[in-house]
Amino acid sequence: MILKKVKSFKEFKEELLSNPKLQTQFQKDPVKTINKIEEKNPLKTDQWIYRIVVIGLSITIISIIIGVLVLIGSGKITDVQNVPTILTAIGSAAIGALAGLLVPPPQSDEAG
Repeated sequence: MILKKVKSFKEFKEELLSNPKLQTQFQKDPVKTINKIEEKNPLKTDQWIYRIVVIGLSITIISIIIGVLVLIGSGKITDVQNVPTILTAIGSAAIGALAGLLVPPPQSDEAG
């Protein structure tokens, strides 16, 4: 039996109502049936993906800070106006992406 991935309880109810084979299987063994259709999202199950992205963004931010400090130390940057625009853009984007990853996702109030 081929089932589509279910993302919410509402979708599960709709799939159960429209699929007679699923209804029969659900009546025989509900837990096994639910485990079969449960979505296996690697972003939720594989913690290394999240860690690699956070580490990469952190390295980017630290590299930009070190790069700006080196440019200040070498005398190529004397004031805020002389900071290369690309460093400002990449640093701002990396900080925004890191903040977006660290903020918890909003919870849905949908009662299904």
